[in-house]
Amino acid sequence: MTVHKGVRFLKKDPVMKKIIGSVGGYTLKKRRHHFAVLIESIISQQLATRAADVIFCRFKDLYPKFPTAEEVLATRNSRLRSAGLSGMKVEYIKDLAGKVSQGKVRLGALSKMSDEEVVAHLTQVKGIGRWTAEMFLIFSLERQDVLPVHDLGLQKGVQIAFSLHELPKPSEVENIGKRWKPYRSIATWYLWKSLQNFSKIG
Repeated sequence: MTVHKGVRFLKKDPVMKKIIGSVGGYTLKKRRHHFAVLIESIISQQLATRAADVIFCRFKDLYPKFPTAEEVLATRNSRLRSAGLSGMKVEYIKDLAGKVSQGKVRLGALSKMSDEEVVAHLTQVKGIGRWTAEMFLIFSLERQDVLPVHDLGLQKGVQIAFSLHELPKPSEVENIGKRWKPYRSIATWYLWKSLQNFSKIG
């Protein structure tokens, strides 16, 4: 299995070997409902995990089952706001739903695209930037060589793992991460898990 091969590869790095020994097995769970994942990603932006979870649950409670893009488009903005969504996030979610409904965002085709094609395809949606697209690549498509250098958790994990005095810049994370290629997603997950506040991550 590729994941096991990746973990074995990463253990050749003494720093990563120590983290893997502490964290244990790689247990990332693939998230298959692409539309739901993207909506949750938009909702969670700039929010604490608990607050984001509450709002996402309220959003889901607006519908008998998870809504289609067309059902989201048909939902009044005020009803979405009642779940705790800001006006801007309502706009982002409606933009996603509109582009999915119109076929401009083809969720079913994402698995056949390269990593950079996925990033370009998703970032045409308002409110979806590179970071959100990279999280999608890792958690929904299980791409194994993604290094989200602008992610604060990854930067903090690298800082602690390599005993750096300051939080590393994205370029520094990129440079350090070269040693983990082509399994940088797996390395990222382990660095996240090495931080206490990421203990519940999939």
